[in-house]
Amino acid sequence: MAAPSRRREDAEPAVAIDSGPKRVRHDGLRLCAVTRQALDPDRLIRFVAGPDGAIVADLGRKLPGRGVWVTGEKTVVQRAVLTHAFAKSLKRPVKAESGLADQVDLLIERRVVEALAMANKAGLVTTGFEQVDELIASGGAAILVQASDAALGGRDKLARKFAAVARASGRATALVTSLSTEQLSLAMGRSNVVHAALIQGGAAERFWNEAERLSRYRLGSAASGEPENAQDLEV
Repeated sequence: MAAPSRRREDAEPAVAIDSGPKRVRHDGLRLCAVTRQALDPDRLIRFVAGPDGAIVADLGRKLPGRGVWVTGEKTVVQRAVLTHAFAKSLKRPVKAESGLADQVDLLIERRVVEALAMANKAGLVTTGFEQVDELIASGGAAILVQASDAALGGRDKLARKFAAVARASGRATALVTSLSTEQLSLAMGRSNVVHAALIQGGAAERFWNEAERLSRYRLGSAASGEPENAQDLEV
């Protein structure tokens, strides 16, 4: 991964607002309306004002209207609300709820669950302790997913084995622990899903990207680390 905060000499000047989703460039930097730091769009969240003036997160970058970009971290979104950054950027009165940061957390979490469900429909997900254990041993597991409320014994055993196999093959350890048993079961369409593993594939990559986004949002810079070892972190 390239360092997200570094300016590119050939990039257009970063700005904190845009004129609409069709004008959003995905190959240039955007300016955070709070920190004034230029970042890759994937490291930020686009917000728009609805017809009633309420600020909403546009995680898919498709909602109409002028967009305000804020670093994709919960603490920064909270600062945006407290400092009236949305109204200042849009230069008009808007309503940013005090619980906006928590609402965004739930929206991102929902996208993680939906992405896992899509990966399951694509046939990329294996569930069950023994089945996941076998997939890890074969070297086929690209991502390990364990329920946040799973028993520590089984959870740690699989995590250690997964990390060891990944290191032996020179791969990063992609471990996701941000979803509960209830959420994993919802995504899989079956009850009591505690352990799951994904093999490589486009839907698996999308799930990882969404899970990483949730991790960055909740943990901030602590989740990012250095680019070369970012995927060694639990999300």
